[in-house]
Amino acid sequence: MAGETLPGKSLGFKLAVESLFRGYAEGFDDFELRKVLDCFAYPVTIWQLGKGTVFADADELAENVEALFEMFESEDIVRSDFSVIEAHSSGNAAFVTLTWRQERSDGEVAMEFRCRYALRRNDLSGHWLIALVINEEEVSLQ
Repeated sequence: MAGETLPGKSLGFKLAVESLFRGYAEGFDDFELRKVLDCFAYPVTIWQLGKGTVFADADELAENVEALFEMFESEDIVRSDFSVIEAHSSGNAAFVTLTWRQERSDGEVAMEFRCRYALRRNDLSGHWLIALVINEEEVSLQ
């Protein structure tokens, strides 16, 4: 994870972004469906493989996350780590770019890729949630 303060951003924003994505990564690492689903603001749009899909609620997104869990299991992916490349916020919106590195149980890198997110701050809790995901088309499979 990024250890430096994001240029021009408060430490509070930096910590909130890192906390959101740490929970997201831990949800995948531990195969905890609810932990992953709780990272999203609904409806959420996910762009992957050149196609955008809108998920109205957690129940709709669950099928997609479970398919990713199956892929992680088949590829023996046990650890996901990220670095925050850039993050900008304005009001209740934020835009974040991360690089991801996913490792197998033997420590070998399974995948490395970049992903962009639009975040929305929850009106009631004040927590940041993922509202839009755009996966980069080129994924480096090791």
